[in-house]
Amino acid sequence: MSMKKRDFLKLTGLGGIGLVGSGLSESYGMKASTSSYAQKFNMCGYAAPKMDNVRIAYIGLGNRGGGAIKRIVHLENVQVKAICDIRTEKAAEAKKTFEGSGHNPVVYSGSADAWKKLCERDDIDLIYICTPWSLHAPMALYAMEHGKHVAVEIPAATTVEDCWKLVETSERTKKHCMMLENCCYDFFELLTLNMARQGYFGEIIHAEGAYIHDIYDSLFDKSKRYDLWRLKENQRNGNLYPTHGLGPVAQVLDINRGDKMDYLVSMASNDFMLGPRAQQLAGEDPVFKPFAGKKFRGNMNTTTVRTAKGKTIMLQHDVTSPRVYSRLHLISGTKGSAQKYPLPESKQRGRISKGHEWLSDSEFQELEQKYQPEIVKRIGELAKKVGGHGGMDFLMDWRLIDCLRNGLPLDQDVYDAASWSVISPLSEWSVSHRSNSIDIPDFTSGAWKTNKPVDITLKEGGNTGVRS
Repeated sequence: MSMKKRDFLKLTGLGGIGLVGSGLSESYGMKASTSSYAQKFNMCGYAAPKMDNVRIAYIGLGNRGGGAIKRIVHLENVQVKAICDIRTEKAAEAKKTFEGSGHNPVVYSGSADAWKKLCERDDIDLIYICTPWSLHAPMALYAMEHGKHVAVEIPAATTVEDCWKLVETSERTKKHCMMLENCCYDFFELLTLNMARQGYFGEIIHAEGAYIHDIYDSLFDKSKRYDLWRLKENQRNGNLYPTHGLGPVAQVLDINRGDKMDYLVSMASNDFMLGPRAQQLAGEDPVFKPFAGKKFRGNMNTTTVRTAKGKTIMLQHDVTSPRVYSRLHLISGTKGSAQKYPLPESKQRGRISKGHEWLSDSEFQELEQKYQPEIVKRIGELAKKVGGHGGMDFLMDWRLIDCLRNGLPLDQDVYDAASWSVISPLSEWSVSHRSNSIDIPDFTSGAWKTNKPVDITLKEGGNTGVRS
């Protein structure tokens, strides 16, 4: 069924600044982003003034936020000044986490806009946002407008318009807006990034990423999803969670730093599970009545992207089917390839090939030792002990704080946050238009041609201490 223009624009924000697409932009009365926006300041490679101690506040203390505050107490030269959650019980629970840690954060809770008061404080440098998706962009924008750097959970925005607002605001305020894409810091992903930089795979031709994770039951669990927010999000039909797969391969392909994503096409299956279950539960629990008879996204979405330099990316999303977990990470070049997931449990570290067969375990170990990134050498084992998805969350937090303390550019800037997140609303458009192609905005306004790749050498910084 086709979607009316007015309904789609309202749903995704495509009617505002930033939708591109030659014929599509004309037929839908939208301005091309390349002509409607001029970069105010290039945030790629921007180093904000260094700060010896980073003063942090957290908004959202549920699953992700609750884990984040447990990790931060292990880092030196940070002060947690405030925490916030609309649920008073979550805020109180989080407060207890800091007992005996030397941190004594002020608690903000009990109202829908308590987070604004937190953002308005003048003793905070960084605001760490872990709320439901619809709040990410509004909170990040408000925080930057009040002079704060921002670290925001994925996706950074759910509409094209909000992606552009993040870019414009970050450039104007010169405040970092980093999306917390933790998979860029997983050990195999870091390894393949370093190998790609050293030319091991030759010229990269194709990459794949995915988020295939059976969280079907939790979507309907009132105790796990505040106000059933994620079930509500799944009424949008597209790739709703592209960045876990896209982020790491985008860094390998130097997206926004030597290449850019040009256009995409997206296709979705029908929904065979969400709608029927919502209908069933509506007859048992009045909480689910608003979901009865509503349309939900297709179980499987496949989105393909072509870059300006002719590389291709395949992304998949399925969080409902009873499938084995796969956060596919595949790199294919002219001289070799790498893949992690889906693999037997014993091979979850990933595989490398130089031809038709995977290298042996001993050969892999030799490569792993040769190409191990500096960040893994320095704190990899510590990160595994602290935890957070096997340690990658802690690597991400450590690197963020270390960059801020030392006045270094962040590994992920606002252009990454926008371009990785915008895949979601653009995939919705493509799905609703029989998988027609649609252009991907160039949020760098052409600066991608000269922006430098992400620095993974740790030649500077690396001096942030870790407590046991």
